[in-house]
Amino acid sequence: MRLHDGQQQPDVSFLPAMQRRRLSRLARMLFQVAWPLAEPYPALPLVFASRHGESPRTLAILSDLARDEPLSPTQFSLSVHNAIIGQWSILRGDTSEMTAIAAAGDGLEHAMLEAGLLLGEGAPAVLLVIAEEAPPPVYAPYVDDVPFPYAVALLLTPGNDWQLQLCTGGGESLKTEWPHPINLLRALCSEQQSLVHNWKSRQWTWSHNTA
Repeated sequence: MRLHDGQQQPDVSFLPAMQRRRLSRLARMLFQVAWPLAEPYPALPLVFASRHGESPRTLAILSDLARDEPLSPTQFSLSVHNAIIGQWSILRGDTSEMTAIAAAGDGLEHAMLEAGLLLGEGAPAVLLVIAEEAPPPVYAPYVDDVPFPYAVALLLTPGNDWQLQLCTGGGESLKTEWPHPINLLRALCSEQQSLVHNWKSRQWTWSHNTA
């Protein structure tokens, strides 16, 4: 899912109004893309990855501190990186193992490794979601990897259709028009056979096993 309008809110009308009231836009993006995939499963492990997390909430807290204003306990509790998976667990009534990852430009790959470990331990399926909110304008000089708010959800099951390989000493990290998770989604939908993603000294190669 990609949000074109900076004020646009994802559709989470499938949740009762009182439940969705406390959801940030980042949380709403996760719920919108992940809920339909999770519906057939009464219990489903979840891996959530985001590099920047709830940056608007964090900035609001820092602004209150700068003005010597009292902090909102609710605002603080919902700003931490694993707050979203807590909300997901509560609203779905699912106590499966869930992990929140704060990684750099290859957070998708690290989330995939975590999901692979869960599958290796016997999970029949794992839900992987990576999402980024547009950073507040004050962060614009420092955050250049989120051209627009987006969320990608993948339902992973055991198999060998795709292989992920890590090599060190990879090439330069090139800025692309689309965020890497969306590039992967485009590759999957277009039946592309491989995708290479460089981040610092790490080169990740996604390849489709045709045999």
